[in-house]
Amino acid sequence: MSVSGNSDAVSYAKVIDGKTAADTGDRIEYVKVSLAFLPLSTPVSDAKVLTGRQKPLTEVAIVFAEIRTRDGYDGIGFSYSKRAGGYGIFAHAKEIADNLLGEDPNDIDKIYTKLLWAGASVGRSGMAVQAISPFDVALWDMKAKRAKLPLAKLFGAHRDSVRCYNTSGGFLHTPLDQVLKNVAISRESGIGGIKLKVGHPDNAEDLKRLTAVRKELGDFPLMVDANQQWDRDTAIRMGRKMEQFDLVWIEEPLDAYDVEGHAALTAALDTPIATGEMLTSYREHEQLILGNASDFVQPDAPRVGGITPFLRIMELAHRHGRKLAPHFAMEIHLHLAAAYPIEPWLEHFEWLNPLFNEQLELRDGRMWVSDRYGLGVTMSEQAVKWTVQTAEFGKQP
Repeated sequence: MSVSGNSDAVSYAKVIDGKTAADTGDRIEYVKVSLAFLPLSTPVSDAKVLTGRQKPLTEVAIVFAEIRTRDGYDGIGFSYSKRAGGYGIFAHAKEIADNLLGEDPNDIDKIYTKLLWAGASVGRSGMAVQAISPFDVALWDMKAKRAKLPLAKLFGAHRDSVRCYNTSGGFLHTPLDQVLKNVAISRESGIGGIKLKVGHPDNAEDLKRLTAVRKELGDFPLMVDANQQWDRDTAIRMGRKMEQFDLVWIEEPLDAYDVEGHAALTAALDTPIATGEMLTSYREHEQLILGNASDFVQPDAPRVGGITPFLRIMELAHRHGRKLAPHFAMEIHLHLAAAYPIEPWLEHFEWLNPLFNEQLELRDGRMWVSDRYGLGVTMSEQAVKWTVQTAEFGKQP
């Protein structure tokens, strides 16, 4: 009886389910990778420039990925690099791009692992994963479009808007009187917080600028960013002097990989510590989070390898009660921040605006998730004009 019953069940399954998921799944047929250089109207300097470690920033390299499938779906993603690295990311992306062809675009984690192994010889962090980011982001963009949802809704949004702060008006190269004008303009535009760069060779100059900005803002949310340029003694001394300003956080007071130093500051100061933007893998963020090295985690999806590892970082951060403030790339991070259980902050940078036909909505101190499917952005003609190299794989559907 049992043998016969099993045989009947198999026959019944064949009748009911004649095809498997593998038989019916979509397939990637075409991949395009592009390298563009976005020029900045004014060279930008932070503390790394004043300490002689870097030159002023004049342009941002953008690596785009466009993916299309047999069933007519498409997705767009991007990674970026400031100063050096753009050509390297593009070169590695070209080397691994054909690994996507023939894959079901819905199997994003599987594809991510495949791309990691394709470049395993050069590691699982840094440029190796930054070259995966455009593909990974494009696949998530496509998946949300297939579901006819904004990406935030595909993840499961906790909110439809995210608190948003501005950085670009407070760089160290900007004279104080212009910083104060920029602060006023940002508030009028609907921004929800202001971040001021610190890290002058003369610490008194930082305190002078911070005092003036706090006076201008009143009790408006204010953050500072030292861009890794203090040693431990300077960081604790400046951190204590800055307690009076009621800051939302002190960002990157120490070298990005100094987990012990950041943990000591986090324990010693009332002002929260934020760091993580320079880390380039899940494992590096894991060390930061498990080491109790910050109050705010600041992962950057293009830098850590895309949305897939960013989601893992989010899960770990939430499990350990950390707050979230993603770095740069608001076009991607708006959706991720909207899906984080603890109220996050989003960094507003208008630099990337010319790359896209659509712009994000800022009002009432928050950035709002649009009703457009996926990321909700498409490449502009200006982005195409700034493109210097392209590579195509597969066939145009």
